[in-house]
Amino acid sequence: MAPKKKTPAAAAAATEEGEKPQKAGGKKASKAAKAVKQSVVRKVKKVRKNVHFFRPKTKITPRNPKYPMKSTVGRVRMDKYRIIQCPVTTESAMKKIEEINTLVFLVDLQATKLNIKEAVKELYDVKCAKVNTLIRPDGRKKAYVHLT
Repeated sequence: MAPKKKTPAAAAAATEEGEKPQKAGGKKASKAAKAVKQSVVRKVKKVRKNVHFFRPKTKITPRNPKYPMKSTVGRVRMDKYRIIQCPVTTESAMKKIEEINTLVFLVDLQATKLNIKEAVKELYDVKCAKVNTLIRPDGRKKAYVHLT
């Protein structure tokens, strides 16, 4: 599209005011001169100093559930009655009870020494000094509960 010509009346008004009539090429030249005077921003390529690439960190939004994952509260399956299954009543176990004040129980495989200590305290109302455990060759766990 060719540039529009000024009407003779507009050109006469411009010359009366003392302005120079600008052509389309003059606007383009002034725009180019303005660009030359401003500083040029060049994109600098980032120098990699490490051979490993780490994925950029992105926004992690916290979970905002609309309904609970579980409808009911889960019950504790390791209660005192499951931890201590039965006392051992062999001759060697009876000897330990009489001589060194130690009770011997068969306990659950997942029971820890702390769990056994608390279960004995709740069931028998006695205070435990320490608990030793071992797993028998038949795969059951035995606990030696030393009383104070």
